[in-house]
Amino acid sequence: MLHAIESRLCVCLVFVGIVSMIGFEKVHASDHLDTPTVIADPAADIGDLYAWTSSDGKRLNLVMDIVAHQFSNRLQYVFHVDSGQQFGKTTASTTIVCRFDVANNVECWAGKKDYVRGDAHSAAGLESEKRTFRIFAGLRDDPFFNNVKGPREAYNVAGAALKNGTSADSAGCPNFTPATAQAILDTWRHTSGRPATNFLAGWKTSAIVISIDLDVVATGGKLAAVWGTVHRVPHGHTAQIAHGMDRHPAVPALGEAIERTARPLIKNGLVGGPLDQEAISYARREAYNRVSRTGWGRFSKDIERNLSLYDGFDGTCGNQWLADKNAEPSKRHRTLAKLFADDRIWVNTSSSSCTQLFAVEFSAFDTPGALPEDCGGRTPNYNASNIFRSLLTNGTSSGFDDGLQQDDKHHSTSEFPFLAEP
Repeated sequence: MLHAIESRLCVCLVFVGIVSMIGFEKVHASDHLDTPTVIADPAADIGDLYAWTSSDGKRLNLVMDIVAHQFSNRLQYVFHVDSGQQFGKTTASTTIVCRFDVANNVECWAGKKDYVRGDAHSAAGLESEKRTFRIFAGLRDDPFFNNVKGPREAYNVAGAALKNGTSADSAGCPNFTPATAQAILDTWRHTSGRPATNFLAGWKTSAIVISIDLDVVATGGKLAAVWGTVHRVPHGHTAQIAHGMDRHPAVPALGEAIERTARPLIKNGLVGGPLDQEAISYARREAYNRVSRTGWGRFSKDIERNLSLYDGFDGTCGNQWLADKNAEPSKRHRTLAKLFADDRIWVNTSSSSCTQLFAVEFSAFDTPGALPEDCGGRTPNYNASNIFRSLLTNGTSSGFDDGLQQDDKHHSTSEFPFLAEP
């Protein structure tokens, strides 16, 4: 117990340092530090979610990394895997629910199909009772990399230009001058005017890593749509994992949802926008974390508004990915806003080649350069931040980067538990 208290105190002190150095609302990592609720309880904070098919084409690999250095016995960690034959339409769902005791032993249910419990800290992990999945749960290196200060300073350049009279069209896309657009890009690629540095270099994460048979999770069709949530354990249901039981317990009911994520940067970049007031941004992100699946669409307007801002960063409005050049500006970004509001990582499970972020989405919208035979998804080695922001700014997968191209460590897509040692 003393070790647990010391560990939590250490994590809290680290976050106090981050807040005082950069400002919580100014940290635009993937999904790290997104709301006051998770900053108060880092064990509830999903940093990133990853999903891709195994190299033998038989399994779906899943990673949820948690900001804290240990898991909480007061929380439930959940992977949702929806599946179907057509992009955007899923007909079946499998929920993988994991919880921990005070010693960080784990138990997980893959729906009602399989179950595991025990100590999953070793790199080999634990195999489930029916051998349909393997799980690792412990400290690893955080694979997300991001130059936080450069983009933050670039947002300040944009904000100053808007305060000084830069106009915007009816969609809210700023008409930045070429000089301002260049200043935004140059600032974005540097850290306080110097070469870009990775804010998350050496960052340790508590990772839940699962490799599960496709027969278990892709029951509705070859396309899998993955998202992750964290829930409070219902009152009176704190995990007390019993070892040596002959039969495993029933799948637990889920408590209150307090965190969710899927694609990188949706919540931090588009629901709570980079120029939003702190209180407004917090409130929208908190609501986003708690809303049920049926309510996701209500965040389309938030996303659409911030898409318009990103669209102008390169000095040209209307060249964002999926922007409707024939529509009036106020309707230009609705297709992409609707796509991102349905925030799930799409994986083509019929492919074992995973090289392109958004490959499934690109193929569905006939995007030039799409790889229809790629699994898409998100592996730990995708340059997600730069690809995502380039799509929002110039409509391609490159050209608007933060000066970083890879993590400080190499992560595997084929060797369990995938993420590098911390």
